[in-house]
Amino acid sequence: MSSASTRREIAPTDYNFRFRDCLVGAQMLFVAFGALVLVPILTGLDSNVALFTAGVGTLLFQICTRGKVPIFLASSFAFIAPIIYGVQTWGMPQTLGGLVCSGLVYFLLSGLIRWRGTDVVLRVLPPIVTGPVIMVIGLILAPVAVHMALGKTGDGAVVLVPENTALWISMTSLTVTVLVSLMGKGFLRLMPILCGIAAGFIVSIFLGVGEWTKVAATPWLQMPSFTFPEFAWEPILFIMPITLAPAIEHFGDVVAISSITGRDYLKDPGVHATMFGDGVATMAAGFVGGPPCTTYAEVIGAVSLTRVFNPAVMTWAAMCAILLSFVAKIGAFLGSIPVPVMGGIMILLFGAIMVVGLNTLVRAGKDLMEPRNMIIVALIIIFGVGGMQFSIGSFKLGGIGLAALTGVVLNLLLPKSRTQQ
Repeated sequence: MSSASTRREIAPTDYNFRFRDCLVGAQMLFVAFGALVLVPILTGLDSNVALFTAGVGTLLFQICTRGKVPIFLASSFAFIAPIIYGVQTWGMPQTLGGLVCSGLVYFLLSGLIRWRGTDVVLRVLPPIVTGPVIMVIGLILAPVAVHMALGKTGDGAVVLVPENTALWISMTSLTVTVLVSLMGKGFLRLMPILCGIAAGFIVSIFLGVGEWTKVAATPWLQMPSFTFPEFAWEPILFIMPITLAPAIEHFGDVVAISSITGRDYLKDPGVHATMFGDGVATMAAGFVGGPPCTTYAEVIGAVSLTRVFNPAVMTWAAMCAILLSFVAKIGAFLGSIPVPVMGGIMILLFGAIMVVGLNTLVRAGKDLMEPRNMIIVALIIIFGVGGMQFSIGSFKLGGIGLAALTGVVLNLLLPKSRTQQ
Protein backbone atom coordinates (compact mmCIF):
# COMPACT_ATOMS: atom_id res chain seq x y z
CA MET A 1 0.00 0.00 0.00
CA SER A 2 1.46 3.38 -1.00
CA SER A 3 2.04 6.17 1.48
CA ALA A 4 -0.35 8.37 -0.47
CA SER A 5 -3.19 5.89 -0.01
CA THR A 6 -2.59 5.73 3.76
CA ARG A 7 -2.98 9.45 4.17
CA ARG A 8 -6.48 10.53 5.01
CA GLU A 9 -8.00 12.69 2.31
CA ILE A 10 -8.70 16.22 3.54
CA ALA A 11 -12.38 17.10 3.10
CA PRO A 12 -13.40 20.66 2.11
CA THR A 13 -14.92 21.15 5.58
CA ASP A 14 -11.80 19.97 7.47
CA TYR A 15 -9.49 22.45 9.21
CA ASN A 16 -6.54 23.01 6.87
CA PHE A 17 -4.33 25.99 7.69
CA ARG A 18 -2.58 27.22 4.53
CA PHE A 19 -0.79 30.47 3.78
CA ARG A 20 -2.57 30.77 0.43
CA ASP A 21 -5.89 31.25 2.28
CA CYS A 22 -4.77 34.50 3.93
CA LEU A 23 -6.50 36.71 1.35
CA VAL A 24 -9.69 34.66 1.58
CA GLY A 25 -9.59 35.17 5.34
CA ALA A 26 -9.02 38.89 4.86
CA GLN A 27 -12.07 38.91 2.60
CA MET A 28 -14.18 37.46 5.42
CA LEU A 29 -12.99 40.26 7.71
CA PHE A 30 -13.87 42.83 5.01
CA VAL A 31 -17.40 41.40 4.95
CA ALA A 32 -17.74 41.68 8.73
CA PHE A 33 -15.90 44.99 9.08
CA GLY A 34 -18.81 47.40 8.58
CA ALA A 35 -21.08 45.75 11.13
CA LEU A 36 -18.15 44.96 13.43
CA VAL A 37 -17.14 48.60 13.91
CA LEU A 38 -20.70 49.99 13.75
CA VAL A 39 -21.57 48.67 17.22
CA PRO A 40 -18.68 50.44 19.00
CA ILE A 41 -19.31 53.61 16.97
CA LEU A 42 -22.95 53.69 18.14
CA THR A 43 -22.24 52.72 21.75
CA GLY A 44 -19.06 54.66 22.49
CA LEU A 45 -16.80 51.61 22.69
CA ASP A 46 -13.40 51.65 20.99
CA SER A 47 -13.45 50.33 17.40
CA ASN A 48 -9.91 48.99 17.63
CA VAL A 49 -10.86 47.07 20.78
CA ALA A 50 -13.84 45.62 18.90
CA LEU A 51 -11.47 44.42 16.17
CA PHE A 52 -9.18 42.89 18.77
CA THR A 53 -11.98 41.10 20.64
CA ALA A 54 -13.52 39.85 17.38
CA GLY A 55 -10.21 38.21 16.48
CA VAL A 56 -9.52 36.81 19.93
CA GLY A 57 -13.16 35.73 20.33
CA THR A 58 -13.08 33.84 17.03
CA LEU A 59 -9.86 32.06 18.01
CA LEU A 60 -11.32 31.12 21.41
CA PHE A 61 -14.44 29.84 19.64
CA GLN A 62 -12.29 27.70 17.36
CA ILE A 63 -10.47 26.23 20.36
CA CYS A 64 -13.78 25.37 22.04
CA THR A 65 -15.15 23.78 18.85
CA ARG A 66 -11.85 22.09 17.90
CA GLY A 67 -11.59 24.13 14.70
CA LYS A 68 -14.58 22.49 13.05
CA VAL A 69 -17.03 25.34 12.33
CA PRO A 70 -16.34 28.04 9.67
CA ILE A 71 -17.90 30.91 11.60
CA PHE A 72 -16.57 34.36 12.51
CA LEU A 73 -17.56 36.04 15.78
CA ALA A 74 -17.78 39.81 16.24
CA SER A 75 -19.86 42.66 17.71
CA SER A 76 -23.48 41.76 18.52
CA PHE A 77 -26.21 44.19 17.41
CA ALA A 78 -28.58 42.84 20.08
CA PHE A 79 -26.66 44.72 22.77
CA ILE A 80 -26.58 48.19 21.15
CA ALA A 81 -29.56 49.62 23.05
CA PRO A 82 -28.68 47.90 26.36
CA ILE A 83 -25.09 49.21 26.19
CA ILE A 84 -26.25 52.77 25.47
CA TYR A 85 -28.77 52.63 28.34
CA GLY A 86 -26.26 50.95 30.64
CA VAL A 87 -23.54 53.53 30.01
CA GLN A 88 -25.97 56.37 30.64
CA THR A 89 -27.30 54.76 33.83
CA TRP A 90 -24.31 53.01 35.47
CA GLY A 91 -21.30 54.07 33.42
CA MET A 92 -19.07 52.08 31.09
CA PRO A 93 -17.19 49.85 33.62
CA GLN A 94 -20.36 48.50 35.31
CA THR A 95 -22.03 48.01 31.93
CA LEU A 96 -19.03 45.97 30.85
CA GLY A 97 -19.47 43.91 34.02
CA GLY A 98 -23.00 43.09 32.90
CA LEU A 99 -21.72 42.17 29.43
CA VAL A 100 -19.14 39.81 30.93
CA CYS A 101 -21.87 38.07 32.94
CA SER A 102 -24.05 37.74 29.81
CA GLY A 103 -21.62 35.03 28.72
CA LEU A 104 -22.90 32.92 31.63
CA VAL A 105 -26.23 32.55 29.82
CA TYR A 106 -24.42 30.74 27.00
CA PHE A 107 -22.76 28.46 29.56
CA LEU A 108 -26.14 27.57 31.12
CA LEU A 109 -27.65 26.80 27.73
CA SER A 110 -24.57 24.81 26.78
CA GLY A 111 -24.88 22.75 29.97
CA LEU A 112 -28.58 22.10 29.33
CA ILE A 113 -27.88 20.88 25.80
CA ARG A 114 -25.00 18.70 26.99
CA TRP A 115 -27.28 17.21 29.69
CA ARG A 116 -30.41 16.67 27.60
CA GLY A 117 -28.79 16.27 24.20
CA THR A 118 -29.25 17.95 20.84
CA ASP A 119 -32.60 16.23 20.31
CA VAL A 120 -34.24 18.44 22.91
CA VAL A 121 -33.07 21.48 20.94
CA LEU A 122 -34.33 20.02 17.66
CA ARG A 123 -37.73 19.42 19.26
CA VAL A 124 -37.85 23.03 20.38
CA LEU A 125 -36.27 24.42 17.19
CA PRO A 126 -37.29 22.25 14.21
CA PRO A 127 -36.85 23.43 10.57
CA ILE A 128 -40.33 25.00 10.62
CA VAL A 129 -38.91 27.43 13.21
CA THR A 130 -35.24 27.75 12.25
CA GLY A 131 -35.93 28.17 8.50
CA PRO A 132 -38.09 31.31 8.89
CA VAL A 133 -35.77 32.66 11.60
CA ILE A 134 -32.80 32.41 9.23
CA MET A 135 -34.92 34.16 6.59
CA VAL A 136 -35.67 36.93 9.09
CA ILE A 137 -31.94 37.37 9.76
CA GLY A 138 -31.46 38.22 6.08
CA LEU A 139 -34.71 40.16 5.58
CA ILE A 140 -34.44 42.29 8.71
CA LEU A 141 -31.01 43.48 7.57
CA ALA A 142 -32.15 44.17 4.01
CA PRO A 143 -33.09 47.84 4.64
CA VAL A 144 -29.60 48.44 6.06
CA ALA A 145 -28.05 47.12 2.85
CA VAL A 146 -30.35 49.19 0.63
CA HIS A 147 -29.77 52.37 2.64
CA MET A 148 -26.01 51.88 2.37
CA ALA A 149 -26.30 51.17 -1.37
CA LEU A 150 -28.18 54.47 -1.74
CA GLY A 151 -25.43 56.36 0.07
CA LYS A 152 -27.12 56.67 3.46
CA THR A 153 -26.26 55.53 6.96
CA GLY A 154 -27.55 52.08 7.91
CA ASP A 155 -30.70 53.52 9.49
CA GLY A 156 -31.34 55.77 6.48
CA ALA A 157 -31.33 58.93 8.61
CA VAL A 158 -28.33 60.70 7.04
CA VAL A 159 -27.30 61.01 3.39
CA LEU A 160 -23.56 60.49 3.09
CA VAL A 161 -23.26 60.27 -0.71
CA PRO A 162 -25.65 61.65 -3.36
CA GLU A 163 -28.05 58.91 -4.44
CA ASN A 164 -27.14 58.74 -8.15
CA THR A 165 -23.42 58.67 -7.36
CA ALA A 166 -23.98 56.04 -4.66
CA LEU A 167 -25.90 53.83 -7.06
CA TRP A 168 -23.04 53.85 -9.58
CA ILE A 169 -20.65 52.75 -6.83
CA SER A 170 -22.88 50.15 -5.14
CA MET A 171 -24.11 48.58 -8.36
CA THR A 172 -20.51 48.32 -9.60
CA SER A 173 -19.44 46.44 -6.48
CA LEU A 174 -22.55 44.23 -6.68
CA THR A 175 -22.12 43.50 -10.40
CA VAL A 176 -18.42 42.63 -10.12
CA THR A 177 -19.14 40.36 -7.14
CA VAL A 178 -21.83 38.51 -9.07
CA LEU A 179 -19.73 38.18 -12.24
CA VAL A 180 -16.62 36.92 -10.42
CA SER A 181 -18.65 34.40 -8.39
CA LEU A 182 -20.24 33.04 -11.58
CA MET A 183 -17.42 33.35 -14.12
CA GLY A 184 -14.21 33.66 -12.09
CA LYS A 185 -11.52 31.03 -12.62
CA GLY A 186 -9.18 29.41 -10.11
CA PHE A 187 -8.13 31.46 -7.10
CA LEU A 188 -10.00 34.53 -8.36
CA ARG A 189 -13.31 32.71 -7.93
CA LEU A 190 -12.60 32.40 -4.20
CA MET A 191 -12.55 36.17 -3.77
CA PRO A 192 -15.67 37.64 -5.44
CA ILE A 193 -16.40 39.90 -2.49
CA LEU A 194 -12.87 41.29 -2.34
CA CYS A 195 -13.04 41.92 -6.10
CA GLY A 196 -16.37 43.70 -5.69
CA ILE A 197 -14.99 45.89 -2.90
CA ALA A 198 -11.93 46.76 -4.99
CA ALA A 199 -14.08 47.66 -8.02
CA GLY A 200 -16.42 49.80 -5.95
CA PHE A 201 -13.48 51.50 -4.28
CA ILE A 202 -11.90 52.37 -7.65
CA VAL A 203 -15.19 53.85 -8.90
CA SER A 204 -15.46 55.83 -5.64
CA ILE A 205 -12.06 57.40 -6.22
CA PHE A 206 -12.95 58.15 -9.87
CA LEU A 207 -16.18 59.88 -8.75
CA GLY A 208 -14.44 61.82 -5.99
CA VAL A 209 -16.22 60.04 -3.13
CA GLY A 210 -14.37 59.49 0.15
CA GLU A 211 -12.75 61.44 2.96
CA TRP A 212 -9.08 60.63 3.52
CA THR A 213 -7.86 63.43 5.84
CA LYS A 214 -8.58 61.30 8.92
CA VAL A 215 -6.45 58.51 7.45
CA ALA A 216 -3.52 60.88 6.95
CA ALA A 217 -3.78 62.22 10.50
CA THR A 218 -3.93 58.79 12.15
CA PRO A 219 -0.64 57.27 13.43
CA TRP A 220 0.47 53.94 12.00
CA LEU A 221 0.64 52.03 15.27
CA GLN A 222 -1.56 52.58 18.29
CA MET A 223 -2.56 50.42 21.24
CA PRO A 224 -6.33 49.78 21.47
CA SER A 225 -7.94 51.66 24.39
CA PHE A 226 -8.77 48.72 26.65
CA THR A 227 -11.32 49.32 29.42
CA PHE A 228 -11.87 46.93 32.30
CA PRO A 229 -15.19 45.98 33.94
CA GLU A 230 -16.67 46.56 37.35
CA PHE A 231 -19.43 44.33 38.69
CA ALA A 232 -22.77 45.42 40.16
CA TRP A 233 -26.07 43.54 40.41
CA GLU A 234 -28.33 46.05 38.64
CA PRO A 235 -26.58 46.12 35.23
CA ILE A 236 -25.96 42.36 35.45
CA LEU A 237 -29.66 41.59 36.01
CA PHE A 238 -30.60 44.09 33.30
CA ILE A 239 -28.30 42.73 30.60
CA MET A 240 -28.30 38.95 31.20
CA PRO A 241 -31.91 38.26 30.01
CA ILE A 242 -31.19 40.08 26.74
CA THR A 243 -28.61 37.39 25.95
CA LEU A 244 -31.40 34.93 25.14
CA ALA A 245 -32.01 36.74 21.84
CA PRO A 246 -28.48 36.35 20.38
CA ALA A 247 -28.29 32.83 21.88
CA ILE A 248 -31.35 31.77 19.89
CA GLU A 249 -29.90 33.56 16.85
CA HIS A 250 -26.69 31.59 17.44
CA PHE A 251 -28.55 28.30 17.04
CA GLY A 252 -30.10 29.54 13.79
CA ASP A 253 -26.66 30.52 12.49
CA VAL A 254 -25.25 27.07 13.31
CA VAL A 255 -28.18 25.48 11.48
CA ALA A 256 -27.54 27.84 8.54
CA ILE A 257 -23.83 27.05 8.25
CA SER A 258 -24.65 23.34 8.57
CA SER A 259 -27.08 23.68 5.68
CA ILE A 260 -24.48 25.49 3.56
CA THR A 261 -21.58 23.09 4.16
CA GLY A 262 -23.61 19.87 4.34
CA ARG A 263 -21.97 18.99 7.66
CA ASP A 264 -24.10 18.67 10.83
CA TYR A 265 -22.41 20.95 13.36
CA LEU A 266 -25.30 20.42 15.78
CA LYS A 267 -23.83 16.97 16.40
CA ASP A 268 -20.12 17.49 15.69
CA PRO A 269 -18.72 19.39 17.52
CA GLY A 270 -22.22 19.85 18.97
CA VAL A 271 -24.25 22.99 19.54
CA HIS A 272 -23.31 22.82 23.23
CA ALA A 273 -19.68 23.37 22.15
CA THR A 274 -20.53 26.24 19.78
CA MET A 275 -22.72 27.84 22.46
CA PHE A 276 -19.94 27.47 25.03
CA GLY A 277 -17.45 28.99 22.60
CA ASP A 278 -19.74 31.97 22.00
CA GLY A 279 -20.00 32.47 25.76
CA VAL A 280 -16.22 32.36 26.22
CA ALA A 281 -15.76 34.90 23.41
CA THR A 282 -18.42 37.20 24.87
CA MET A 283 -16.89 37.13 28.36
CA ALA A 284 -13.38 37.72 26.99
CA ALA A 285 -14.62 40.74 25.00
CA GLY A 286 -16.32 42.30 28.03
CA PHE A 287 -13.17 41.92 30.16
CA VAL A 288 -11.19 44.31 27.92
CA GLY A 289 -13.92 46.73 26.87
CA GLY A 290 -15.27 45.14 23.69
CA PRO A 291 -18.89 44.49 22.69
CA PRO A 292 -20.33 40.96 23.18
CA CYS A 293 -19.50 38.54 20.39
CA THR A 294 -21.97 36.70 18.21
CA THR A 295 -21.84 34.51 15.12
CA TYR A 296 -21.91 36.75 12.04
CA ALA A 297 -24.65 36.18 9.47
CA GLU A 298 -22.74 38.35 6.97
CA VAL A 299 -19.81 35.94 7.02
CA ILE A 300 -22.14 32.94 6.77
CA GLY A 301 -23.52 34.55 3.62
CA ALA A 302 -19.97 34.99 2.33
CA VAL A 303 -19.24 31.30 2.99
CA SER A 304 -22.38 30.43 1.02
CA LEU A 305 -21.29 32.64 -1.85
CA THR A 306 -17.61 31.62 -2.02
CA ARG A 307 -18.19 27.92 -1.17
CA VAL A 308 -15.02 28.00 0.97
CA PHE A 309 -15.82 25.72 3.92
CA ASN A 310 -12.34 25.42 5.45
CA PRO A 311 -12.60 26.68 9.08
CA ALA A 312 -8.93 27.76 8.94
CA VAL A 313 -10.05 30.68 6.76
CA MET A 314 -11.68 32.11 9.90
CA THR A 315 -8.35 31.75 11.71
CA TRP A 316 -6.84 34.02 9.06
CA ALA A 317 -9.76 36.44 9.45
CA ALA A 318 -9.23 36.48 13.22
CA MET A 319 -5.48 37.05 12.87
CA CYS A 320 -6.12 39.91 10.44
CA ALA A 321 -8.57 41.47 12.90
CA ILE A 322 -6.04 41.30 15.75
CA LEU A 323 -3.28 42.81 13.60
CA LEU A 324 -5.54 45.59 12.35
CA SER A 325 -6.51 46.47 15.92
CA PHE A 326 -2.92 47.69 16.45
CA VAL A 327 -2.40 49.28 13.02
CA ALA A 328 -4.51 52.38 13.47
CA LYS A 329 -3.91 53.85 10.00
CA ILE A 330 -5.09 50.70 8.21
CA GLY A 331 -8.13 50.59 10.45
CA ALA A 332 -8.85 54.22 9.60
CA PHE A 333 -8.45 53.44 5.90
CA LEU A 334 -10.88 50.52 6.07
CA GLY A 335 -13.31 52.65 8.01
CA SER A 336 -13.08 55.26 5.26
CA ILE A 337 -14.29 52.91 2.51
CA PRO A 338 -17.39 54.69 1.18
CA VAL A 339 -20.71 53.32 2.42
CA PRO A 340 -22.11 52.47 -1.06
CA VAL A 341 -19.22 50.05 -1.71
CA MET A 342 -20.27 47.85 1.20
CA GLY A 343 -23.95 48.47 0.51
CA GLY A 344 -23.74 46.75 -2.86
CA ILE A 345 -22.02 43.74 -1.29
CA MET A 346 -24.50 43.53 1.60
CA ILE A 347 -27.48 43.35 -0.75
CA LEU A 348 -26.19 40.06 -2.12
CA LEU A 349 -25.00 38.67 1.23
CA PHE A 350 -28.23 39.32 3.12
CA GLY A 351 -30.20 37.92 0.21
CA ALA A 352 -28.04 34.78 0.33
CA ILE A 353 -28.86 34.34 4.03
CA MET A 354 -32.57 34.61 3.28
CA VAL A 355 -32.23 31.94 0.58
CA VAL A 356 -30.46 29.63 3.06
CA GLY A 357 -33.47 29.91 5.38
CA LEU A 358 -35.84 29.24 2.50
CA ASN A 359 -33.79 26.22 1.51
CA THR A 360 -34.03 24.90 5.09
CA LEU A 361 -37.82 24.86 4.74
CA VAL A 362 -37.69 23.30 1.29
CA ARG A 363 -35.35 20.50 2.40
CA ALA A 364 -37.57 19.77 5.41
CA GLY A 365 -40.42 19.04 2.98
CA LYS A 366 -43.04 20.85 5.06
CA ASP A 367 -46.47 21.69 3.68
CA LEU A 368 -46.59 25.43 4.32
CA MET A 369 -50.31 25.57 3.54
CA GLU A 370 -51.05 23.30 6.51
CA PRO A 371 -52.62 25.72 9.07
CA ARG A 372 -50.16 25.05 11.91
CA ASN A 373 -47.10 25.49 9.68
CA MET A 374 -48.58 28.56 8.02
CA ILE A 375 -49.24 30.25 11.37
CA ILE A 376 -45.72 29.57 12.69
CA VAL A 377 -43.93 30.74 9.54
CA ALA A 378 -46.20 33.76 9.02
CA LEU A 379 -45.87 35.12 12.55
CA ILE A 380 -42.12 34.55 12.74
CA ILE A 381 -41.51 36.50 9.53
CA ILE A 382 -44.02 39.31 10.15
CA PHE A 383 -43.02 39.84 13.79
CA GLY A 384 -39.34 39.82 12.84
CA VAL A 385 -39.40 41.88 9.66
CA GLY A 386 -42.30 44.13 10.67
CA GLY A 387 -40.58 45.44 13.79
CA MET A 388 -42.96 44.07 16.42
CA GLN A 389 -41.68 44.74 19.94
CA PHE A 390 -42.79 43.77 23.44
CA SER A 391 -41.69 45.57 26.60
CA ILE A 392 -41.67 44.36 30.21
CA GLY A 393 -40.39 47.23 32.32
CA SER A 394 -37.00 48.25 30.95
CA PHE A 395 -36.60 44.93 29.11
CA LYS A 396 -37.52 45.03 25.43
CA LEU A 397 -37.68 42.15 22.99
CA GLY A 398 -37.99 42.61 19.25
CA GLY A 399 -36.41 41.81 15.91
CA ILE A 400 -34.67 38.46 15.49
CA GLY A 401 -34.95 37.57 19.18
CA LEU A 402 -38.72 38.08 19.23
CA ALA A 403 -39.12 36.20 15.93
CA ALA A 404 -37.18 33.22 17.29
CA LEU A 405 -39.02 33.21 20.62
CA THR A 406 -42.38 33.45 18.82
CA GLY A 407 -41.51 30.42 16.71
CA VAL A 408 -40.39 28.41 19.74
CA VAL A 409 -43.55 29.18 21.73
CA LEU A 410 -45.92 28.51 18.83
CA ASN A 411 -44.17 25.25 17.97
CA LEU A 412 -44.55 24.06 21.58
CA LEU A 413 -48.13 25.24 22.14
CA LEU A 414 -49.98 24.79 18.83
CA PRO A 415 -51.54 21.32 18.48
CA LYS A 416 -50.21 19.14 15.68
CA SER A 417 -52.50 17.76 13.00
CA ARG A 418 -52.96 14.01 12.73
CA THR A 419 -50.52 13.82 9.82
CA GLN A 420 -47.79 15.49 11.91
CA GLN A 421 -48.19 13.32 15.01
